Amino acid sequence: MRRKLIVVLSVALFLVAGVAFICDRQVTDYARTRLYDNVDSIPHRKIGLILGTSPVSMWNGRRNYYFDHRIEAGAKLYKAGKVDWLVVSGGDYRRTENGFDEPVAMRDSLMKQGIDSAKIVLDYDGTRTLYSIAKMRDVYHQDSIIIISQKYHNERALYQSKQLGLDAIGFNAKTPGRRVSWWRNRGREILARVKLFVDLIRGTHTDFKGSLSQDFTIEPVDSISQK
Repeated sequence: MRRKLIVVLSVALFLVAGVAFICDRQVTDYARTRLYDNVDSIPHRKIGLILGTSPVSMWNGRRNYYFDHRIEAGAKLYKAGKVDWLVVSGGDYRRTENGFDEPVAMRDSLMKQGIDSAKIVLDYDGTRTLYSIAKMRDVYHQDSIIIISQKYHNERALYQSKQLGLDAIGFNAKTPGRRVSWWRNRGREILARVKLFVDLIRGTHTDFKGSLSQDFTIEPVDSISQK
């Protein structure tokens, strides 16, 4: 009986690992030709979407270099004329320990980099990568964007964009060199990629009731009224 249990658990573990590997490779392979590391080589798109994270780690309250590098990448694209607008997409987690208002934190950091606040749009529906991308299509009515995050995150976001019918490319922000945080984020990313396919199979839908649209040909609505 014990031997049978070990066999069943081993087979189950093998299947789970196999599914995770297939999901991971499929996402990586699709994104391979749609990722850019160099500002000069990336094509121009009207909108740059910076995927949200907090300026400090919600794990330990320390400085979050993933945040810093995303801000730096977005600022580089804007200053190089590769994007005309930056949408900062995240959530308001001020009620949680070490939590921040992510869109405001990103906006303020971009302004410190010399970016005009009138060209920064705050999106509070970005509590999941899927929602950030779906809102670009369903509320902002965009079909062509640059996604700005670390490479592993961009890969998943690009695959989600494909499934939602967006022509997206990704600009890779620098990935911090700390091994502990890298392995933790990489492990979470593999699980997130499995969930991506679960969402696709289930046909997960988004609902942005009350969200304001944005005319990207004029100055944006005041960010406070968008919240």
